[in-house]
Amino acid sequence: MLEDIPPDRAFTAYQAFVLDCKLYWTRSMFPELRKRYHAAVAAAGSPPRTSAEVAELMKDDTTAQFFGWYERHLQRMKYSGLRGLAVHYDQYRDLIGRALAAEVPDRLLELDPDFKQPEYYTSIDIHQHPGGVWSDEIAGYVYERGAQSTAPMLDKAASLWHRMKEQALSRAGGEVKRVVDLGCGFGGSTQPYYADHPDIDVIGIELSEPCLRLAAQRAAELQARNVRFRQADAIATGLDEGSSDIVTSTMMLHEMPPSHVKGVFKESYRLLKPGGLSIHLDFLVRDDPFKEYVHYGHSRRNNEPFMVPLNKMDIVAAHREAGFDEVEIVPFEEFDGSLSPEMTAWRFPWTMIIARKAA
Repeated sequence: MLEDIPPDRAFTAYQAFVLDCKLYWTRSMFPELRKRYHAAVAAAGSPPRTSAEVAELMKDDTTAQFFGWYERHLQRMKYSGLRGLAVHYDQYRDLIGRALAAEVPDRLLELDPDFKQPEYYTSIDIHQHPGGVWSDEIAGYVYERGAQSTAPMLDKAASLWHRMKEQALSRAGGEVKRVVDLGCGFGGSTQPYYADHPDIDVIGIELSEPCLRLAAQRAAELQARNVRFRQADAIATGLDEGSSDIVTSTMMLHEMPPSHVKGVFKESYRLLKPGGLSIHLDFLVRDDPFKEYVHYGHSRRNNEPFMVPLNKMDIVAAHREAGFDEVEIVPFEEFDGSLSPEMTAWRFPWTMIIARKAA
């Protein structure tokens, strides 16, 4: 079983320390950086209009330099440090590998032995995850562990996935019979649909075999009968045209180049029934050069180079090119109060990209 890994106090303490450091970065360093930025703007006499101008203004500021260094190295410590996730779980490789290879019902998992990974996906150690989340048999398990501290302000990542599911179902309107979850990873974003709504047919699409194996094991543990996980590219799922009521993704678009993002919108349109809902949760910054500057810095520091091109895309035009007429870009509240003006800590710029296929 995946839960049979023995507890390790030193590892737990190390990861707790890294998380506390990240919370300090989030709650204390970010507000200080913003205060330094406003002081620099006052001294300059005029506010920057772009993130590049903010970067030029702050390039010699020691707080800005330390802010970036701190984030970069905390992520490195999380995965590759002395008791980092990848280092720690490597010693349990055989145990994890056996658990992930355990038999699951045939309906749960569809792997393609001839599947070719896209080059953009294999060329980057995204999130600073050593080797990426696709190249190692235990990578999906390590990724699941890492996701627990990706957004430190969240009490539980599951709360975000459930909030997103509720947004999708409430906006869909009418009866929902099938949901396709693109880029489902280890299945965290898929589980709220199949676990809470056994009457809905749920399909998770993912590139990574290690992630898919873990997603299937988690579904098997819950004895789920209404879900299947399929290895395929989100731009070419191989599913039937017009077969889905909702097509969704969570934190996927920023991990692919613009050509693939456009392909996802086209595939979403193709998969949807008339009146169906496309809803993608991702990160966008609009009309705030300072937050864009921080966001673009995060992109570099976290090995996520496609965050910037996504932010610069004309999302509405790309949807219309795919066939959609109705398109909304809406802020997403990942926890109560996260969109409040009193919120001073750093947070991901969570955003819902919503479109509907004409009925």
